[in-house]
Amino acid sequence: MPKVGIVMGSDSDLKVMSGAAAMLKELGIDYEMRIISAHREPDLLIEWTRSAKERGLKVIIAGAGMAAALPGMCAALFSLPVIGVPLSGKKLDGMDAVFSIMQMPPGVPVATVAIDGAKNAAILAAKMLATGDDELLARLEAYTENLKEQVEAKDQKLQQIGYENYLNQ
Repeated sequence: MPKVGIVMGSDSDLKVMSGAAAMLKELGIDYEMRIISAHREPDLLIEWTRSAKERGLKVIIAGAGMAAALPGMCAALFSLPVIGVPLSGKKLDGMDAVFSIMQMPPGVPVATVAIDGAKNAAILAAKMLATGDDELLARLEAYTENLKEQVEAKDQKLQQIGYENYLNQ
Protein backbone atom coordinates (compact mmCIF):
# COMPACT_ATOMS: atom_id res chain seq x y z
CA MET A 1 0.00 0.00 0.00
CA PRO A 2 1.48 3.39 -0.95
CA LYS A 3 2.70 5.59 1.88
CA VAL A 4 3.58 8.65 -0.21
CA GLY A 5 1.48 10.46 -2.76
CA ILE A 6 3.22 12.36 -5.54
CA VAL A 7 1.02 14.85 -7.34
CA MET A 8 1.67 17.43 -10.03
CA GLY A 9 -0.54 19.72 -12.03
CA SER A 10 0.72 18.89 -15.51
CA ASP A 11 2.60 16.21 -17.41
CA SER A 12 5.23 18.87 -18.11
CA ASP A 13 6.16 18.49 -14.42
CA LEU A 14 6.78 14.77 -14.75
CA LYS A 15 10.44 15.06 -15.72
CA VAL A 16 11.24 16.74 -12.39
CA MET A 17 8.73 14.87 -10.23
CA SER A 18 9.95 11.51 -11.50
CA GLY A 19 13.03 12.19 -9.36
CA ALA A 20 10.86 11.77 -6.27
CA ALA A 21 9.47 8.49 -7.57
CA ALA A 22 12.94 7.16 -8.38
CA MET A 23 14.26 8.07 -4.93
CA LEU A 24 11.29 6.51 -3.15
CA LYS A 25 11.72 3.37 -5.22
CA GLU A 26 15.44 3.25 -4.33
CA LEU A 27 14.53 3.48 -0.64
CA GLY A 28 11.84 0.80 -0.94
CA ILE A 29 8.88 3.10 -0.26
CA ASP A 30 5.62 2.48 -2.11
CA TYR A 31 4.02 5.54 -3.67
CA GLU A 32 1.25 6.62 -5.96
CA MET A 33 1.65 9.31 -8.61
CA ARG A 34 -1.04 11.50 -10.12
CA ILE A 35 -1.48 14.45 -12.46
CA ILE A 36 -4.26 16.60 -11.02
CA SER A 37 -4.63 20.29 -11.77
CA ALA A 38 -5.70 22.40 -8.80
CA HIS A 39 -7.13 25.00 -11.18
CA ARG A 40 -8.71 22.75 -13.81
CA GLU A 41 -9.83 19.82 -11.62
CA PRO A 42 -10.51 21.22 -8.14
CA ASP A 43 -13.18 18.62 -7.34
CA LEU A 44 -10.85 15.74 -8.25
CA LEU A 45 -8.04 17.28 -6.19
CA ILE A 46 -10.36 17.60 -3.19
CA GLU A 47 -11.54 13.99 -3.56
CA TRP A 48 -7.99 12.62 -4.02
CA THR A 49 -6.55 14.60 -1.11
CA ARG A 50 -9.39 14.01 1.33
CA SER A 51 -9.25 10.25 0.72
CA ALA A 52 -5.43 10.07 0.89
CA LYS A 53 -5.28 9.13 4.57
CA GLU A 54 -7.85 6.35 4.05
CA ARG A 55 -5.67 4.99 1.22
CA GLY A 56 -2.72 4.79 3.63
CA LEU A 57 -0.79 7.87 2.55
CA LYS A 58 1.37 9.40 5.28
CA VAL A 59 3.01 12.19 3.24
CA ILE A 60 2.14 14.06 0.05
CA ILE A 61 4.78 15.51 -2.26
CA ALA A 62 3.20 18.17 -4.46
CA GLY A 63 5.05 19.79 -7.34
CA ALA A 64 3.87 23.15 -8.58
CA GLY A 65 5.04 26.08 -10.62
CA MET A 66 3.91 29.67 -11.05
CA ALA A 67 0.86 30.19 -8.76
CA ALA A 68 1.78 26.97 -6.90
CA ALA A 69 -1.74 26.30 -5.65
CA LEU A 70 -1.37 22.51 -5.52
CA PRO A 71 0.80 22.11 -2.37
CA GLY A 72 -1.28 24.60 -0.40
CA MET A 73 -4.55 22.99 -1.38
CA CYS A 74 -3.19 19.57 -0.41
CA ALA A 75 -2.09 20.97 2.96
CA ALA A 76 -5.51 22.51 3.53
CA LEU A 77 -7.21 19.15 2.93
CA PHE A 78 -4.69 16.61 4.32
CA SER A 79 -3.87 16.49 8.03
CA LEU A 80 -0.45 14.84 7.58
CA PRO A 81 2.75 16.37 6.09
CA VAL A 82 2.83 17.99 2.67
CA ILE A 83 6.12 18.75 0.94
CA GLY A 84 6.04 21.32 -1.85
CA VAL A 85 8.42 21.13 -4.78
CA PRO A 86 8.66 24.50 -6.52
CA LEU A 87 9.10 23.90 -10.23
CA SER A 88 11.22 26.10 -12.43
CA GLY A 89 9.12 28.23 -14.72
CA LYS A 90 9.57 30.04 -17.96
CA LYS A 91 9.68 33.58 -16.64
CA LEU A 92 10.82 33.67 -13.02
CA ASP A 93 12.88 30.44 -12.90
CA GLY A 94 10.73 28.99 -10.13
CA MET A 95 11.05 31.86 -7.66
CA ASP A 96 7.34 32.59 -8.04
CA ALA A 97 6.57 29.02 -6.94
CA VAL A 98 9.04 29.20 -4.05
CA PHE A 99 7.38 32.29 -2.64
CA SER A 100 3.87 30.91 -3.16
CA ILE A 101 4.67 27.66 -1.38
CA MET A 102 6.60 29.32 1.45
CA GLN A 103 3.93 31.92 2.19
CA MET A 104 1.26 29.60 3.58
CA PRO A 105 -1.06 31.03 6.23
CA PRO A 106 -0.72 29.99 9.88
CA GLY A 107 -2.07 26.51 10.50
CA VAL A 108 -1.53 25.28 6.93
CA PRO A 109 2.20 24.51 6.69
CA VAL A 110 3.91 23.14 3.61
CA ALA A 111 7.53 22.01 3.86
CA THR A 112 9.46 23.43 0.92
CA VAL A 113 12.52 22.05 -0.86
CA ALA A 114 14.72 23.62 -3.51
CA ILE A 115 13.48 24.51 -6.96
CA ASP A 116 13.11 21.23 -8.87
CA GLY A 117 14.17 19.42 -5.68
CA ALA A 118 11.88 16.41 -6.06
CA LYS A 119 14.62 13.98 -5.02
CA ASN A 120 15.14 15.88 -1.76
CA ALA A 121 11.38 15.93 -1.23
CA ALA A 122 11.41 12.14 -1.39
CA ILE A 123 14.31 11.95 1.06
CA LEU A 124 12.49 14.31 3.44
CA ALA A 125 9.33 12.18 3.14
CA ALA A 126 11.44 9.09 3.88
CA LYS A 127 12.90 10.76 6.96
CA MET A 128 9.40 11.58 8.19
CA LEU A 129 8.33 7.97 7.69
CA ALA A 130 11.53 6.66 9.29
CA THR A 131 10.59 8.15 12.66
CA GLY A 132 8.49 5.03 13.13
CA ASP A 133 10.32 2.54 10.89
CA ASP A 134 13.76 1.28 11.93
CA GLU A 135 14.29 -0.65 8.68
CA LEU A 136 13.67 2.48 6.62
CA LEU A 137 15.97 4.44 8.92
CA ALA A 138 18.72 1.87 8.27
CA ARG A 139 18.21 2.25 4.49
CA LEU A 140 18.43 6.05 4.82
CA GLU A 141 21.62 5.75 6.87
CA ALA A 142 23.12 3.42 4.25
CA TYR A 143 22.15 5.88 1.51
CA THR A 144 23.84 8.72 3.41
CA GLU A 145 26.96 6.63 3.98
CA ASN A 146 27.09 5.84 0.27
CA LEU A 147 26.94 9.57 -0.55
CA LYS A 148 29.85 10.18 1.83
CA GLU A 149 31.89 7.40 0.21
CA GLN A 150 31.24 8.84 -3.25
CA VAL A 151 32.56 12.25 -2.19
CA GLU A 152 35.60 10.69 -0.53
CA ALA A 153 36.38 8.75 -3.73
CA LYS A 154 36.09 11.92 -5.82
CA ASP A 155 38.43 13.79 -3.46
CA GLN A 156 40.94 10.95 -3.56
CA LYS A 157 40.88 11.01 -7.36
CA LEU A 158 41.33 14.81 -7.35
CA GLN A 159 44.33 14.46 -5.04
CA GLN A 160 45.86 11.79 -7.30
CA ILE A 161 45.43 13.37 -10.73
CA GLY A 162 45.07 17.12 -10.03
CA TYR A 163 42.25 19.43 -10.99
CA GLU A 164 43.27 19.93 -14.65
CA ASN A 165 43.15 16.20 -15.40
CA TYR A 166 40.00 15.79 -13.32
CA LEU A 167 38.22 18.47 -15.36
CA ASN A 168 39.46 17.09 -18.68
CA GLN A 169 38.02 13.63 -18.22
